[in-house]
Amino acid sequence: MTEDLKNDTRIAIIGAGVGGITMGIALRRQMPGFENFVIYEKSDDVGGTWKHNVYPGCSSDLAIHFYSLSTDPKSDWDHSHEYQPQIQSYWADLVKKYNLRPHISFQTAVVSAEWNRKANVWRIITEDVATGIKQESTAKILISAQGLLDVPNYPNVPGLDTFKGIKFHSAKYDNSVSLRGKRVGIIGNGASATQMIPVISADPSVKLVQFARTPNWFLPLARAKYSTLMKWMFAHVPFVMKTRRFMGFLEGEMLYFSIFGTRFLHPTIEKIFKGYVRRTAPEKYQDKLIPSYQLGCRRLLFDNGYLASLHRPNVTMDWSGIDSFVEDGIMTKTGEKVNLDVIIISTGFITDDFPFFVKGLETTIKNYYDLAGGPKAYKGTSIPGFPNFYLILGPNSGTGHTSFIYMEEIQIDYILKMIGPILSKQVSAFNVKHTATDQYNDWVHARLGKVFFWAVHLGIDEVEMERFPISSLALALSSIYGCVA
Repeated sequence: MTEDLKNDTRIAIIGAGVGGITMGIALRRQMPGFENFVIYEKSDDVGGTWKHNVYPGCSSDLAIHFYSLSTDPKSDWDHSHEYQPQIQSYWADLVKKYNLRPHISFQTAVVSAEWNRKANVWRIITEDVATGIKQESTAKILISAQGLLDVPNYPNVPGLDTFKGIKFHSAKYDNSVSLRGKRVGIIGNGASATQMIPVISADPSVKLVQFARTPNWFLPLARAKYSTLMKWMFAHVPFVMKTRRFMGFLEGEMLYFSIFGTRFLHPTIEKIFKGYVRRTAPEKYQDKLIPSYQLGCRRLLFDNGYLASLHRPNVTMDWSGIDSFVEDGIMTKTGEKVNLDVIIISTGFITDDFPFFVKGLETTIKNYYDLAGGPKAYKGTSIPGFPNFYLILGPNSGTGHTSFIYMEEIQIDYILKMIGPILSKQVSAFNVKHTATDQYNDWVHARLGKVFFWAVHLGIDEVEMERFPISSLALALSSIYGCVA
């Protein structure tokens, strides 16, 4: 990267994961010839979530033809719901296709960013993660593309540092560690844990204990391996691949309308899901595995063999709760000590905080979130008091039923419309108003209140209130982002 690009950057993008790459591609496609942008990436390669999450069994639980860019379909996916290596390779290939690598500053972490109101630029401090050397640069526009799955969440349980065995988070999975013949504890019962358990426990020499707290609603995952003929048809037969992508969209819409769009179907659907668990999981765990909260309060999980793997003699579930970590294992709340050689922490990510210091006109993003009672942004992309600053997959942008990439493409199209007049020097800066942000968030929470009316009023604490409140179809047809997707 040339020195002038480092120090005189018009657009700075934080993160070379899915969001950052998609933003870079959008600049290439919609602003041909524009080269004055940089992507800061703290890792040594692209891919973000799909680079770092390399645990066994890591995969997409959405149809892969929909969980990819609309501008760059891929005909030769191996599976209908693809695994991490192929997904990571897809994004790396796109970086090469659009020649984005010269614009990426690898192993460069953004430490802070502060708006200079006199110059109308962002003053950015970055740090070389290898040397610790800090450097200052400026940007007219700052875009955070870190997404929702960036900072691992660790359990608030005493004694983690006292454990003398091997431990790591699933987001930082260490494949150099052989689990053969070892006593392995996996903490968590979310998507990552339930994807890795069937793979790890397939080795009968591994003695695996899963420490679970909250049950989830499970749906069977209809993963299929694509034949050579099917791949050929995707590549050469008109509309076959587009039809498969549209089917992925419809699958998400059916999920939304049957679970979030109406409550009348819940008794029937819950009966079906409960029946699936009772047919698939060991009888001794079934009552624990079936949630007491109503369908839709939390993210639905797709079963990729997890429930069946609980029948294996080398797999045990522990629902008693973790009291503390000790030198050689975990002490449960019933007073039992579980001896372990390896602990894998699979407790998700921190999604209700901002990971570094950003100061706008008056305050920091962290202070703004704290005063607002949680993360809050206009259309999930803009925060009042932070001119020319945009978020990709910001607050209330996550969905529980459809592709994150679909949402990112819509938000990026909106961001491009905002930054265009700035780059053409028609305006110097845009700053969203507090009133507009409050009105938008009142609408979001009013919609969520309708979706989760029964859960909120029953005092169910499992309800997830940070998601986007309408279906993908309604979003596409609405004027929320000023266009039809």
